[in-house]
Amino acid sequence: MIEVLTDAVIWFNWFVLSYFLLLNTTQLILFIVAAADITSSFRWSASNGFDELFANPLTPGISVIVPAYNEAAGIAQSIRAMLTIHYPLHEVVVVDDGSTDETFEILRTTFDLVQIERVFADHVPIIGAVRSIWAARGGDPLVVVRKDNAGLRSDALNVGLNYAQHELVCMVDADSILEADALLRVVKPFVDDPLRVVGSGGVIRAINGTKIDRGRIVDVQAPRSWVVRIQIVEYLRSFLLGRTGWSRIGGLLIISGAFGLFRKDLVYEVGGLDRRTMAEDADLVTTLHRHLRKQRRDYRLVFVAEPVCWTEVPSNLRVLHRQRRRWSHGLGQLLWKFRGMIGNPRYRVIGLLTLPFYLLFEAFGPVVEIAGLLSVVVGGLLGLMNWPFVVLFALASLGYGVFLSVAAIAVEEMTFHRYERWRDLGALLVASVLENLGFRQLHACGGCADWRRSCGAGPDNGAK
Repeated sequence: MIEVLTDAVIWFNWFVLSYFLLLNTTQLILFIVAAADITSSFRWSASNGFDELFANPLTPGISVIVPAYNEAAGIAQSIRAMLTIHYPLHEVVVVDDGSTDETFEILRTTFDLVQIERVFADHVPIIGAVRSIWAARGGDPLVVVRKDNAGLRSDALNVGLNYAQHELVCMVDADSILEADALLRVVKPFVDDPLRVVGSGGVIRAINGTKIDRGRIVDVQAPRSWVVRIQIVEYLRSFLLGRTGWSRIGGLLIISGAFGLFRKDLVYEVGGLDRRTMAEDADLVTTLHRHLRKQRRDYRLVFVAEPVCWTEVPSNLRVLHRQRRRWSHGLGQLLWKFRGMIGNPRYRVIGLLTLPFYLLFEAFGPVVEIAGLLSVVVGGLLGLMNWPFVVLFALASLGYGVFLSVAAIAVEEMTFHRYERWRDLGALLVASVLENLGFRQLHACGGCADWRRSCGAGPDNGAK
């Protein structure tokens, strides 16, 4: 019996080691691809402005859709920044999703709103009834739609889609601030390749700790909270390198709901955003992949490393856990809904690489990590401790992770250089270590607790 248990522990330890080596090596390959792409794009943008794109009459118009629920604290500042963004033709459509605070009153007084009559285009279905429509008296391209709350961000976005006037729609969170040239940069793929590009996304960064003046970021600093600092490192690794790498090989699965640009006609074709999922951003992108592959249409969904949307991230572990639990549940819904695409060569990179990666390493990652740590503990208690294995395990699961996080910080520093103070860079480097030595394991424990609900729910999660 002891021999069988010993063999099982040793076998499982080597399985976990191989798992983390495969995970981090895949990420390293993506990072190398992304770093080369970012460096090339950065050299191009350094020598070429966007004046021609701004002056080009063929530059497509953009409707910025902003769902807002109880956003009184920062709504005026965010909308003011969106209205003054550097772009030739855009409108801002704010959907007040039944707010119970002063969100609408702040918008009404700040932008001198008056009630108007506007035709409602029923392109995608909605739940919450529209109560009134408002526009800025002074001529600002601002429309505010008031609707009953349906408890779903996707429903508010679908209402905005029905009122959007321009051919491209950009979905932005109400607590986010776009940089002045963000739309020019994120629309560039559409201008360069108008026949194939159907969606593009930009980088999301944590606004916590930064200084803002009149809706513009004037001083980027690393905040004092280590929870936020660790998230900054996560966002750099995930957005700046991870999604850029997936985009470069044609396997982009997620364009963040906090800042994504899409062709409106195609969003109409797929019926808008699915109201039954908690991952409406990834669901929309995956739906577009499936829809366009089935029709054998040539298309591209791209991620651009330069456009920046700044947003508030959770500042304490309780709120962060609630956010990550929602993400985990949304991933489970996504994988179940699109299970027929997993491993299916019909969907090329998405089916053969991206979805299997998210299934094996994102959905099951927390379970494998905690099981691996427990197997090391069990091995020690049974006197089976293999110190060469322990060292290899630490390097594969922890050291490799620290290296990738530091690599993301290095790429940021060599290209965009947002954090100008040495103490900020030092804080982020320390955060990259803390992320892998404590924070990640804590997150994995929470992920294991939620795993059965998020990934094992089967048909009950709203799949169709």
